[in-house]
Amino acid sequence: MPKVTKDDALLYHSRGRHGKVEVIPTKPYGTQFDLSLAYTPGVAYPCLEIEKNPDDAYNYTAKGNLVAVISNGTAVLGLGDIGALAGKPVMEGKGLLFKVFADVDVFDIEVNEKDPEKLIEVCAKIACTFGGINLEDIKAPECFEVETKLKAMLDIPVFHDDQHGTAIISGAGLLNALEITGKKIDEIKLVVCGAGAAAISCSRLYTSLGVKKENIVMVDSKGVVNTKRKDLNKYKLEFVTTRNIDTLAEAVKGADFFLGLSVANMLTKEMLASDLIFATGRSDYPNQINNVLGFPYIFRGALDVRASTINEEMKLAASRALASLAKEPVPAAVLKAYNVDKMTFGKEYIIPKPLDPRLISTVASAVAEAAISTGVAKFPIKDWDAYRKSLDRRTGEHIKRIGELNI
Repeated sequence: MPKVTKDDALLYHSRGRHGKVEVIPTKPYGTQFDLSLAYTPGVAYPCLEIEKNPDDAYNYTAKGNLVAVISNGTAVLGLGDIGALAGKPVMEGKGLLFKVFADVDVFDIEVNEKDPEKLIEVCAKIACTFGGINLEDIKAPECFEVETKLKAMLDIPVFHDDQHGTAIISGAGLLNALEITGKKIDEIKLVVCGAGAAAISCSRLYTSLGVKKENIVMVDSKGVVNTKRKDLNKYKLEFVTTRNIDTLAEAVKGADFFLGLSVANMLTKEMLASDLIFATGRSDYPNQINNVLGFPYIFRGALDVRASTINEEMKLAASRALASLAKEPVPAAVLKAYNVDKMTFGKEYIIPKPLDPRLISTVASAVAEAAISTGVAKFPIKDWDAYRKSLDRRTGEHIKRIGELNI
C-alpha cells in the first residue's frame, strides 16, 4: 500500500462532492403522487401511527437502521483535543465504515460541548431519532460518565467504541494467543501500559474473559498504579496493585501479556521477550487490532433485534465469535484481497482480516443471539439461517469491491 501523504488525503476529502458521505432517498420520488406520499399529505398517516405507538417509528422511518456517531472532539485519534468541528472528518469516516461493512446508516453529530453533563443532555434529547448511539473520541475520564449515564437513561444501544472496540478485538486476540501458547487465562500476568478509556475498558473485559484482577498491573504516565499513589481517579482505582513496584520496567518482569495503549516509546527492546505473539493497530504487520472488526457488526446485531443496550454478554459474544472465526479455513477471496497464498491459525494469524466477508454473519449473529438470551432484545430472530443469509446480502458487493481494489 502506498504511503498516505497530506496532499493525497486532502484531495481525497475535497474532490468532487466534498466529504465522504451523503443522504440518498430510499423510496420512489419521480411522480407527483410519489412526492405526495413522501411528504404532504401522505406523511401525516405514519406520523399519527407513531403518535399512537412510538415503536411504529421502526416500521415507518429509518430509525431502526440509523446510528448517531457523536463526538465533542476532545480525544480525536492521535490528535487530542482538536475540537468538535475539526473531528468531523473522523466521524464521517466512521459513517463510511458503518455503511460499507454492515449497511448501517449514520448521521455524524459533532457537539461543541466539553461539560459532560451538558453533553449527556444533548445526546439524550436527540436520541429518539436513532436506533443506537456510537460515542466517539471523547476524552477520559469524562467518557465513562457520559456513556454510563446515557445507557441508564436510554432504551437504545449506547457504545463508546474507543473503549469497547479495542477491548473486544484485542480480547479475541488474547483468547487465541493463549490457546497457541498453552497458557491459562486465569494464571497469566498482564501489564497494561496506559490508563485511559481503552486501557480501563480492555482490563474490564479481560477480567470478564477470565483474567484475575490481582494479576493486572496498570501503568500510567506517572508510573505503576499502586497503593502508594494518592492521585488516582475512581477508574484507575479499579486496577490498583498491591505489588511493591513503581516502574514499567519492573512491571514487565515475568509478565505474560503486554497491552500498549499509551504514548509511544514506553516499551524498550530490552523489555521484550525474544519469542512472542505480536499484534498492533498498524496494517503493515500481522494481527492488526482494527476496530472495524467489531463496531459495525456489533451495532448490526443489536439493531436487528432492537436491543435496548449493548451489555457485557454481547461484547463477550463478539470477542469469542472473532476468536472462533480465526480458526476456520480462510476463503480464497480473502487470500486474494491480501495478496497471499495462505493464512493459517497461528502466531501471525490470531484474528480475522477486516475484508473477511464472513465477519458480518459471524459477529452480528453472535451479538444478536446474546441480546436475545440476556433479555434485552425487543425483536427476537426466529429463523437464524435466513437471518445469516440476509446479513451476507447486505454488504457482499461492498466488500467484494474493496477486495478487488486491494485496499
